[in-house]
Amino acid sequence: MVFSGLTFLFLFLPVTLILYYIVPFRFKNAVLMVMSLIFYAWGEPIYVLLMIYSIVMNYAVGLMMDRESDHKKSILVFGIVLNLFILGFFKYFGFLVDNLNSLFGLNIHAKKLALPVGISFYTFQALSYIIDVYRGKVKSQKNIVNFATYITMFPQLIAGPIVRYGDICKEFDKRFITLYSFGRGALRFVFGLAKKVLLANLLGEMFEEIAAYGSGVSTVTAWLGAICYTLQIYFDFSGYSDMAIGLGRMMGFTICENFNYPYVSKTVTEFWRRWHMSLSGWFKEYVYIPLGGNRVSALKHVRNILIVWLLTGLWHGAAWNFVVWGLYYAALLLLEKYVTSKFKLPGWLTYIFTIVLVIIGWVIFSADSLGAAGVTVASMFGFAANGFVDKVGVYYLLTGGILIVIGVFFSMPVVGTIQKKLKKSMAGCTFLYIFAMALFVCCVIYLVTGNYNPFLYFRF
Repeated sequence: MVFSGLTFLFLFLPVTLILYYIVPFRFKNAVLMVMSLIFYAWGEPIYVLLMIYSIVMNYAVGLMMDRESDHKKSILVFGIVLNLFILGFFKYFGFLVDNLNSLFGLNIHAKKLALPVGISFYTFQALSYIIDVYRGKVKSQKNIVNFATYITMFPQLIAGPIVRYGDICKEFDKRFITLYSFGRGALRFVFGLAKKVLLANLLGEMFEEIAAYGSGVSTVTAWLGAICYTLQIYFDFSGYSDMAIGLGRMMGFTICENFNYPYVSKTVTEFWRRWHMSLSGWFKEYVYIPLGGNRVSALKHVRNILIVWLLTGLWHGAAWNFVVWGLYYAALLLLEKYVTSKFKLPGWLTYIFTIVLVIIGWVIFSADSLGAAGVTVASMFGFAANGFVDKVGVYYLLTGGILIVIGVFFSMPVVGTIQKKLKKSMAGCTFLYIFAMALFVCCVIYLVTGNYNPFLYFRF
């Protein structure tokens, strides 16, 4: 079940909100937990058992660290190993076997298992919980319903943001649900839905049509495809995050922000402070800083960056293009740290460099293979099979150019600035809610008539 599906919008969400609001506060967490398990089981009926196992196991690890203080470290290691084993088995076992077969000429047969949806997200949440309990940053949760609600909460269960237990633990016992917060949450949800349905889906359709031409495209067409995907993945993922934050607010929870207009960044470092902030923050807190961060020798700092970004690439998927994508960003960040930061360039020039590097990164990320990525990048920089411009490129410029311009506009901070100004007055708020209702109607019309509605981050 996806947020941008008619079943969710007109069946699951209304039923959940009605049940959630009519029960007394002491039962709200239980209702949310049950409905979240139903939400997950809707598409993953078998793997809901895996999630329940993760809940019970991590809940027990937290309690054990409290009760067995002399063995806290051993218990933590045990918990981390179990979590990573589950994640590794389902996500990387097939990748490992395929590479062993290829490298050593073996013929090991491994059954292809479907990847449990959202396993990377809820595993990282569980890991942050047991590590923070070990560090003494949070107390272990004694109420298993509250803990299960934290792990399963459907607004951010499938594709984040990755919420740390310490950020919302108090809200399980006390939170305020008002008509104002519900309205603001609903507004955020609809704007996120519009990002996903009216921008990401349309840009994604154009990208897939261009990608279907394979290597036989011109330089202009290759750039159009790369820009479409760059905008698609932003509106797809940030739209999902907006919907998650909005749903959380409708139920009294404060879910962390995940995006801050990343495509205005003037450095790659700044880009990763603005893109998927919950994941960047997770790796910084639980991997980078424990390794020593940047408060070590230059050689060890290089090691730390390489480890973090290798893991970041692998987190996104068990394929070599994700590994290369992670190492690509490691190299760029190290170049910024030790080379390019010593040169002072105009802001507009650093922006162009950064956005071009980011677009190249998305080509690597989205490609079916490293070879395909190489061909696309070569085409973008003048080595195209079909010259500089072809009929395909002209067609998509004429038919999709306005959509790309709209996408670029809505990826800029000016949109947020306009919203903030409108929210300061009654007339502005009224306009926003009327506009949101119109957007919702447009989204429903698209969902009824269209059949292209993927969520890119579901596979992670």
